[in-house]
Amino acid sequence: MPNWQIALIMMIGYLVVALIIGVLAGRGRDGGSLEEFAVAGGKLGLFVMWFLMGGAVFSAFSFLGAPGWAYSKGAPALYIITYTAFAILPWYIIGPKIGKIGKKYQLYTVSAFLKGRFNSPILAILVGLIALFASIQYLATQMTGMAHIFNIMTEGRIPFWLGALASYGIVVIYVATGGLRAAAWSDVFQGMLMIIISWVVGLAIVNQLHGGTTEMFTNIIKDQPEFLQIGKDGSTMGTTAYSTTILVSVIGFLMWPHLFSKSYASNTKTMKKTVLAYPIFALFLVPLLLVGFAAKGMIDSGQLENADQILPYLITTVMNLPGWVYGLVGAGALAAAMSTADAITHSASLEVTDGVIKNIWKDLSDKKTLLLMRIGVFVIGALAYYITVFGGQGLIALLLGAYGSIVQFAPGVYSALFWKRATAKGVIAGLIVGTIVNYYFQLVASSTPFDIHAGILGLIANIIVMVPVCYFTKPQEDGANKYVDVA
Repeated sequence: MPNWQIALIMMIGYLVVALIIGVLAGRGRDGGSLEEFAVAGGKLGLFVMWFLMGGAVFSAFSFLGAPGWAYSKGAPALYIITYTAFAILPWYIIGPKIGKIGKKYQLYTVSAFLKGRFNSPILAILVGLIALFASIQYLATQMTGMAHIFNIMTEGRIPFWLGALASYGIVVIYVATGGLRAAAWSDVFQGMLMIIISWVVGLAIVNQLHGGTTEMFTNIIKDQPEFLQIGKDGSTMGTTAYSTTILVSVIGFLMWPHLFSKSYASNTKTMKKTVLAYPIFALFLVPLLLVGFAAKGMIDSGQLENADQILPYLITTVMNLPGWVYGLVGAGALAAAMSTADAITHSASLEVTDGVIKNIWKDLSDKKTLLLMRIGVFVIGALAYYITVFGGQGLIALLLGAYGSIVQFAPGVYSALFWKRATAKGVIAGLIVGTIVNYYFQLVASSTPFDIHAGILGLIANIIVMVPVCYFTKPQEDGANKYVDVA
């Protein structure tokens, strides 16, 4: 049997197992409950939470984008390790506080959290819309990764559009039926799979191509030493761009609705333990980055449509590996993409329903709200699929672009928790200006001042506008203390 057929059978088998786990996870629970669909009853344990947070972060960009950046940009790819080591730390402090506020006021989303603090439906609608656009951008990275895997592992026999449709269709089905619990238990299975596969396959590639990591880096230093440097002549990224890329990722990390909302899904003790255990999950990125470095000097970039294809290209074209390895790598990459896609799809549906629809059409019953959330899963999936099929950016570029807009939530969230003088008008003004600045430098301008990430420029503008407007507007008469004083 040809290698591509073995790979296809294994990948289809993986999708079937993922679907079964996702659907069964939601059965036997109160499936008609809004709280169960949104936050799994707020009772997820450490084991599931660890995989849920890890799977929600390490995605198609990890299996495909990380090796792609290591291959094309060199040392700047290490930003991924840096930000994942630090980005979750604030959750140790703000996670339990957000969770207590959520349980007290029955909150499930970022938009409802900010509306509750600032008594502003307009703010909730803005947050819901920004979250929607950023989530679709993020989802596009996952579907692009799924499509690349199917296409390359089957030697072009599964077209891009069909690979994305088949794999993401599975995600939509189990998220719509089982909610957060379905996503969580699917992530446990997917997380175990991608950790094992990344280490086994990653180290095998390095050893087969170079004999080991020492020899690999020695060869790179000999041929192109600037490739392993940042901000030096000939390096692919300057120090400012590298630092602000890390900064926007660290600040924006917990602002993502699919991560922020996990504060509502567990208790304080579990959240703090998850923060301490979480960095272990990030270790699976190491062999994937090594794959990208291993390909440097071995593969001509002209052989690839884009750098994100380097891992599957090595497996299928360069190395002498059996078909079952094709399928294993394909399943691992699909697991990485799907474990993030399910969380984002779920949270995006919640944000749009809670932030936009419920503030336009008021007094919706829980039953109707839950129905709209389920429908939203399909609608958001369709929009993201359209962007995926007709878009053309690389995975890391899409991801960093999405971070630029989502990081604009940070001033509002932190001021809601710790600054009583913050007002709705100030937060709204800062959010609008910051988002406009970010998108201007992303979509209109050809470059940014001093090579600063567009999201950081937006964040600076956000804060500069928000603080004075808060002081120049009337203080909030009620509600300011109910968040700030929560211990």
